[in-house]
Amino acid sequence: MRPALLTAVSVLVLASCAAPPSTPDGAGTAAASGSWRLEGHAMAAAADKRAVEAALNVMKEGGTAVDAAIAAHTVLGLVEPQSSGLGGGGYMVVYDRKSNTVTTFDAREKAPATADANYFNWQGKLLPFFTAVMSGKSVGTPGTVALYKAAHDKFGKLSMDQDFAAAIKLADEGFIVSPRLANSLPRFKNLQLAKDPQAGPYFFPNGKALAVGDRRTNKDYADTLRTILKDGPAAFYTGDIARNIVAAVHAGDIPGEMTLKDLADYKVRVVPALCSKDYEGYKICSAPPSSSGGVAMNEIMGLYGALEKKHPSATEDEKLRNFVIANQLGYADRDHYVADAEAVSVPTKDLIDPKYIEARASTDFKPGDTPQPGDPGAVLHGKPIIDMWGRDTTTPNPGTSHMSFVDFDGNAVSFTDTVEGPFGSSRWTNGFILNNQLTDFARPSTLGGKPVANAPGPGKRPRSSMSPTIVFDRNGQLLMVTGSPGGNSIVGYVAKTLVAVLDWGKTAQEAAALPNVVARGQTVRVETSDTTAGPNPTGKAWFKTLTDMGFKTQEVSGEVSGINIIVARGDHLDGGSDPRREGVAIEAVK
Repeated sequence: MRPALLTAVSVLVLASCAAPPSTPDGAGTAAASGSWRLEGHAMAAAADKRAVEAALNVMKEGGTAVDAAIAAHTVLGLVEPQSSGLGGGGYMVVYDRKSNTVTTFDAREKAPATADANYFNWQGKLLPFFTAVMSGKSVGTPGTVALYKAAHDKFGKLSMDQDFAAAIKLADEGFIVSPRLANSLPRFKNLQLAKDPQAGPYFFPNGKALAVGDRRTNKDYADTLRTILKDGPAAFYTGDIARNIVAAVHAGDIPGEMTLKDLADYKVRVVPALCSKDYEGYKICSAPPSSSGGVAMNEIMGLYGALEKKHPSATEDEKLRNFVIANQLGYADRDHYVADAEAVSVPTKDLIDPKYIEARASTDFKPGDTPQPGDPGAVLHGKPIIDMWGRDTTTPNPGTSHMSFVDFDGNAVSFTDTVEGPFGSSRWTNGFILNNQLTDFARPSTLGGKPVANAPGPGKRPRSSMSPTIVFDRNGQLLMVTGSPGGNSIVGYVAKTLVAVLDWGKTAQEAAALPNVVARGQTVRVETSDTTAGPNPTGKAWFKTLTDMGFKTQEVSGEVSGINIIVARGDHLDGGSDPRREGVAIEAVK
């Protein structure tokens, strides 16, 4: 294992998040604003080979990483509708080499204008979680289609017709059902998905679940994409498609509150990415709140670096311990403080301030302790803020899809999109699933007599664990594009890839395949086996090590993370795709 590289902590850089122009490690080529050392190399990494091929094709035709992301995601919305699609939302982080900036497109779904802290109360009682998921109340205003438009207008090069072409062709001609889609259906046979008047016949034709190898067409999906091409995103957020969305939300015994005005008023936030700087020369950029990515990745890696600094000759076991403690402390802060920054006050800058991170890492927290949120207000300003919110333990709900792209000119996209839980709300219209994102709000919305930061509110975006991340090397050159699906576990999954590549010397594929360790709260979940490869010797060893250290541990299986990574090495792009899913990473060279 290499010496620790992560010994400094983060400094917030918000305005434009520009990567400093300088020479890449040992490359001897021009700075970020000039030619890229891997010019002529491109790569796409996503959850399905058909999506990756669509992305590579548009880049070969002259498209940018944003064109590739749109092409890939429209295919994913068709072939893995259980994870993401037009009825969901997400975050796209874009590095544009020419302007040397990193931009976030926040397309997180929004609550209805009528939502309040008691939004999930029904007939005087808080809805049980699964009941809430299947209700119309779980559906937030989708952001994905608006995201396509906003990102394409700023950074796309091909026409949207070219970007949508692969998905439309597959929908018209039919796609082959993959094992992952087929295997996800049986447990929904007697639930809302099968009972939905449109989803039922689509996923369970003649009462039988789609099987591996079946060919499935989706004319409604193709027609929706054609309508968007003809009339723009307005065709999705107004008109017949919008009326169909609202009708689906209001159907059933527990209707939602979304209105046509909620849809028509939806806007994507376009903001600078939240970046760290001088992290032993690395700069980590991710999405700011309402995403957890920018805060959590920078704080966790800052904490890891601070702990490593205390033990510069740490063994592999000690590095694992430091990583777990950094996750426990970072998760505790994220859970307590991070929410929609346009609706509540989030101490974003303070949470990744070097002085706060140093103080957080210097506490007497030890293996087995129950992590509590820190107080950056008290540490940095002498004004405690910890009691501004009640404690939050929002229920995890894994789903989602992550994609990573680098185009031939060195532009990059990290894009995480989701319908939340598997098959979202199980409500279907116009060829796509509607999300259940609003169940990402805290339930209950008050704890300990205080409101929770992530409580529902009018037009509010629920806090997201999605952490699409781009990393730059010591000289400001593009180094890494990473991200993952996985509900609240996303934070741990993505942090694993960062420490594995930047400090543990792993390849992209090795980083994706490493056992997942999720340290949210006192119990540390260690992946000792998975559904594809069986028992994991490394996971077993890590479990024993952490248990012997005093951590409260739990052996788990089925951490289906879905990580997709690209690392820019000296002469090639190194790709990794999670072996727990069906994804691939493929490089193209001109």
